[in-house]
Amino acid sequence: MTKEELKRNQKQLALWAADCAERVLSFFEKAYPEDSRPRKAIAACRKWAQTGVFKMADIRKASLAAHAAACKAKEDNAACFAAHAAGQAVATAHVPQHAFGASYYSLKAIAAANSADESKIAKEFNWQYRHIPKNLRQEWQDWQSRRLPKTLRFLNEQCNI
Repeated sequence: MTKEELKRNQKQLALWAADCAERVLSFFEKAYPEDSRPRKAIAACRKWAQTGVFKMADIRKASLAAHAAACKAKEDNAACFAAHAAGQAVATAHVPQHAFGASYYSLKAIAAANSADESKIAKEFNWQYRHIPKNLRQEWQDWQSRRLPKTLRFLNEQCNI
């Protein structure tokens, strides 16, 4: 898939990335209920995708704030990865491939919270596959296969996709 094709699908990717990040946001919010930065990043992502209004300073601020929240959560991997997922989701407004980063960190958050239960990780992977636009599935799968940690590579081979 070309960069131009990804650009054409950027808003769809952003909404899917926001969905991925939102599915794991509770890991962060349970650990840090007073910190709304990741939630605000997801909201900024959705707002951009729905309105098309793009201010790089606002997108950058929301993304960096979510990543800063992740740094605050270093002692809780699931919370940390969930905040990173939100930061990647909003960054999709700038670069379409950041949507795949939101997906990746969402999977890592699920894995961190459920390390003994591969079925929960596989369930999330399958959800992501079913909800990404069909014309982007192969690109997403290829991206994941290059970046997933060894402990999660079973997803591409064993998942029911």
